[in-house]
Amino acid sequence: MKITEIQIEIVKPNNGLVGFVNIVIDGNIYLSSIAIHKKLNSTGYRLTYPNKGKFAIFHPIHKKASNQIEQAIFAKLKDVMNKNDRYNSVGFANE
Repeated sequence: MKITEIQIEIVKPNNGLVGFVNIVIDGNIYLSSIAIHKKLNSTGYRLTYPNKGKFAIFHPIHKKASNQIEQAIFAKLKDVMNKNDRYNSVGFANE
């Protein structure tokens, strides 16, 4: 599995939510509205996948896939925040 595109939209922080991400896997599958949250202990970020009530719309099945997605998104997130001073001023950079 290869993440071939990542689009991140940073939002005004709200209860730990810092943004949303859309990804393309293998140039064939588009997944959108993955939420990026600060971890409760403030030591990084976590992802939450879209759901409808009690039912997940999509999510990784295997830990290996989950780790690949997280690594790609968090690397891109760090890059986006480091390039934009307005995020640095609210404490996002270098986390």
